[in-house]
Amino acid sequence: MFASKSEADDPRPPSAVSSGVGVAGLVGLGCWILIARQYGLDGPYSALVACLSCGLPMVIWSLLYDKVHLRASTGINWKNPKPWKKTFDISIAKIAGLWATWTIIALIYCVGRWYWTGQYQFSMQMMEFAAPILIALSIPYVMWMDRHFVEPKDGAWHFGQFLMGARGEYDREEIYHHLRAWAVKGFFLAFMISIVPGGFGEIVRLDISQIIHNPVAIAHWLIVAMFVVDVQFATVGYLLTMKPLDAHIRTANPYLAGWVAALICYPPFILMDGPLNYNVNTADWAYWFEGHTTILAIWGGILVILTAIYAWATVAFGLRFSNLTHRGILTHGPYRFTKHPAYVAKNTYWWLATMPFLATSGSPSDMIRNSVIMVAVSGVYYWRAKTEEKHLLSDPAYKEYAEWMDRNAPIPKAVNWLKVKVGWWPPAEPPAPEIQPAE
Repeated sequence: MFASKSEADDPRPPSAVSSGVGVAGLVGLGCWILIARQYGLDGPYSALVACLSCGLPMVIWSLLYDKVHLRASTGINWKNPKPWKKTFDISIAKIAGLWATWTIIALIYCVGRWYWTGQYQFSMQMMEFAAPILIALSIPYVMWMDRHFVEPKDGAWHFGQFLMGARGEYDREEIYHHLRAWAVKGFFLAFMISIVPGGFGEIVRLDISQIIHNPVAIAHWLIVAMFVVDVQFATVGYLLTMKPLDAHIRTANPYLAGWVAALICYPPFILMDGPLNYNVNTADWAYWFEGHTTILAIWGGILVILTAIYAWATVAFGLRFSNLTHRGILTHGPYRFTKHPAYVAKNTYWWLATMPFLATSGSPSDMIRNSVIMVAVSGVYYWRAKTEEKHLLSDPAYKEYAEWMDRNAPIPKAVNWLKVKVGWWPPAEPPAPEIQPAE
């Protein structure tokens, strides 16, 4: 119905995630928010229940409708389990590698004192509570799953072999991949859990009657709601990195530039609170348009739409959201219009919400400085996008998707057209005419 003629002639590559997964998560999350508002459940534990309410419907949809557990990409053969005796030694080595990895993450949490201050304290409380449960459950889970894996010797096994001194029986590249994947999960999961309670509590406590006639307040709360959706889905994604759900990490970004570009956008390494702070003597959009109700409503609506696109980009991942990783190629939702909808929406939002080219001090120096720094921030996200593409292009599925986007998606086509016009990119060679066989 919504497909263009070009897409009908040039079909879009299949997506690793169906649209129904995200819809199921939204329904579950929305139901819990309504329950929480009804009974005043605005605390941090209620916010974690919201994660469960978001994640459980997605798991059910993925298993019952999409049947992701039967995909070859899981590396699982459910029909022919191996004998316990054949996989027991493998499982022991894997558990050793897994526990050692968790110990390293725990040590990093202990050394990084920022994890024990502010919003991170809640994350650490949850980690302390979950640790013994995960350790206990890991034993039967690993032993059971190893019987069904086509190749049970994964990165955890190789790391375990290395720790147990099994010379020549492990692959260093597999160990590096294992450690990179868990570094991503350990770093970002702590951050995501720390920010789960904030926006959720605001939405639950919201008194709609107090904002109904105020376009700025309406826009603010809708934006908060979009960020709640984003945070809930992202947290679920980091929690459910599992092969039976086909949501495991295929590869973690192996390039240092990719890690640097991503980490400087998050605490404690975030540069936007330091050298890349573009908020010196600035005020937000509501300040500059104060008294102009129509403009406030229009501008606020644009910001809400941009935030909705940002949240939609996360919802489209379903169970698979994660920075710095490849967990399956998405081609649906906003990813049919641009390869980086979240970055495009987020940076456009910052420009329109902050207006760095205006300064409350009236100083041209502040206006120029803030604008240049905002350009640098947008440049960081362009850098992130390019390092992510470099990582994902190792998968033929992503290469096929990227080529399809260049041919069909509006934003890549516009960018490529502009590059040709300014001479940054040579025009594509026209395809050779197809020779029809003689009758």
